Amino acid sequence: MRPLHIALAALVAAVWGVNFVVIEIGLDHFPPLLFSALRFLVAALPAVFLVGRPKVAWKWIVGVGLVLGVAKFGLLFIGMDQGMPAGLSSLVLQVQAVFTALFAALTLGERPGGVRVLGMAVALAGIGVAAVDEGAGGPVLAFVLVIAAAACWGVSNVLTRKAAPPDSLNFMVWVSTVPVPPLLGLSLLFEGWDRDVEALAALDWSGAGIILYVAWITTVFGFGAWGFLLRHHPASSVAPFTLLVPVFGMSSAALLLGESVSPLRWCAAALLVGGVALTSLPGVRRPRPALPAPTETPVARV
Repeated sequence: MRPLHIALAALVAAVWGVNFVVIEIGLDHFPPLLFSALRFLVAALPAVFLVGRPKVAWKWIVGVGLVLGVAKFGLLFIGMDQGMPAGLSSLVLQVQAVFTALFAALTLGERPGGVRVLGMAVALAGIGVAAVDEGAGGPVLAFVLVIAAAACWGVSNVLTRKAAPPDSLNFMVWVSTVPVPPLLGLSLLFEGWDRDVEALAALDWSGAGIILYVAWITTVFGFGAWGFLLRHHPASSVAPFTLLVPVFGMSSAALLLGESVSPLRWCAAALLVGGVALTSLPGVRRPRPALPAPTETPVARV
């Protein structure tokens, strides 16, 4: 990769890592489901009028929009609102790589080799250590919600792989249109009209800046730049930069929010990042196609 592209990949990782701190601050301004809805609303508008028509079938846009936008981000925001620390969230969410490999094996026939299986085991051991650390003094339900968010992210990764969008920015902008109505509906149902109206009425420059960051910087710029890198370089060269996300997430949470990092959490980080690195290695064994029976006669096709 060229130095400029390496810098861009590191910048995207930093943007995504700091995003967890911004979400933590944003949850002081908005209820979690409303916050998530506003994120996708601002990410979609006005970009949806500028990126052109969708370039994949609507079933993929709707599927990824519901799983990624409603389920993954809804669970993540609720988990953080319930007390899951920003730095730990940035770390635990990376277990999505393990879920992606598992779901790809079940649905796409991608059989992971021994190294990837080892990576999954190491990453899951890291999650176990993080669970012990969080269970010692943090809300267990919030931890479970973030794990569930990582599982939903794994499902959305498999759906995105099936969709194979030729333009990741176009795809992400159209995907962002899908979660807005269901998230707003869920917010009204569970968070209440009064709470939503109160949050919107109290919107100030700080709240607006938070929405713009999570919508335009992390979503539109982040995914657009990531798609650009994937179009110019092999995925095996680009994907490892996601391992920097929890590094930026945990360090920015420590610096800006004063979150402490216990020795157990450092151990969990080492196991999880190392396991995800092994899981992300290229080289997937696919089932071999069955050979034709000896008695079959090849048929010419025109």
